[in-house]
Amino acid sequence: MSFSIRPIASAANIIQFDFCGEQITFDFDRSIVPNNPVLSDETAITTFYQSLNPSNYDAVVKALLSYKDKFKPDDWLYYQLIRKAAQQISPKSDDYHRYTLYKWYLLNRSGYDARLAISGDYILFYIHCEENIYNIPYRMVDGKQYVCLNYHDYGNHIDFQKNVFTLIDMPFPGADGNFSYKITHLPEFNTGDYKVKDLSFNYNENEYHFKVKLNNQIQSLFVNYPVVDYALYLNIPLSHETYSSLIPLLKKSVKRMSVKNGVDYLMRFTRYAFLFEPDTEVFGSEKRLSPEQTLLYDQSDCEDRVALFYCLVKEIYNLPMIVLTYPKHVTIAVQFNKTYGKPIVYNGNKYSICEPSPQKEDLMVGQLLPELKKAPYEVAYVYTPQKK
Repeated sequence: MSFSIRPIASAANIIQFDFCGEQITFDFDRSIVPNNPVLSDETAITTFYQSLNPSNYDAVVKALLSYKDKFKPDDWLYYQLIRKAAQQISPKSDDYHRYTLYKWYLLNRSGYDARLAISGDYILFYIHCEENIYNIPYRMVDGKQYVCLNYHDYGNHIDFQKNVFTLIDMPFPGADGNFSYKITHLPEFNTGDYKVKDLSFNYNENEYHFKVKLNNQIQSLFVNYPVVDYALYLNIPLSHETYSSLIPLLKKSVKRMSVKNGVDYLMRFTRYAFLFEPDTEVFGSEKRLSPEQTLLYDQSDCEDRVALFYCLVKEIYNLPMIVLTYPKHVTIAVQFNKTYGKPIVYNGNKYSICEPSPQKEDLMVGQLLPELKKAPYEVAYVYTPQKK
């Protein structure tokens, strides 16, 4: 599939790039890109915006919206498409401020409410979003929350005491859409873009091997995805190829087991098929990996294991679950027909702990880490299967 909008028949002006297996094509004359001085003050940025002739960008916007209309990408994935388009028009390495302005412009042209703020040479790029987003700056404007989309470009660190930011007032008619970090489906990547990863673990003195199809594009799509509420990141689905290479095999493995033993099997797969490493060691900061990212990376921590285990239990057994957060640990509990160990009682329902992270002792279903037995915890997320 190729999305082409070509009112001009000049091959030299054609921009084409791949996005998740789809060819995005549009006509664009790069010579019209303003070669402004450094875009680091309100006057220069306003002048840049006023110099843009909307008709010169119609083909770009139509190609982007054609993809959006066809594939219905979630907002985060659509923003990744806009990032790629802006990179083609004005490469980030050539002029970071101009690249950022093009992202802002294309998001607004797509109907989203995006804002810019500056302080010295810093330029921050915000989007209207009412969800809880952690570890990145946000600001309130007229009672609406705006979260920063480019904080990672500054190493996730700006001294806001020394750098006071000014919001630039540039009204954009029709740009009032709300942005969501919720992911309901992933793109249909080309099958040739997948690689096979061998996973193995021992269960009841038997060794099990899985050849899981994984796509490195997932890493690039989510590399800057922020820390979001458990309800959002836990429910990021697997891509079709990854799902098809793993879930049917796991279902086959647990087919003749009791529900309790099958969940135990999934718990130990999640616990022992991957190396454990804190996010701060792997990424330099806290990061919540989706189930597919956890499969993709060689190391993961307790929150990542919870996400993968939750996904597997939901897909194979669809049992009620709760996520428990302790001061220094995150784990999960499952509601069975009977309880195992000392149950966690929440809203009148009894859940059995299923520890998906490797520990010093081989914890069974229903066993909590000894050091957590008297520790305070919060129920961070509750999954209740929908009745069919």
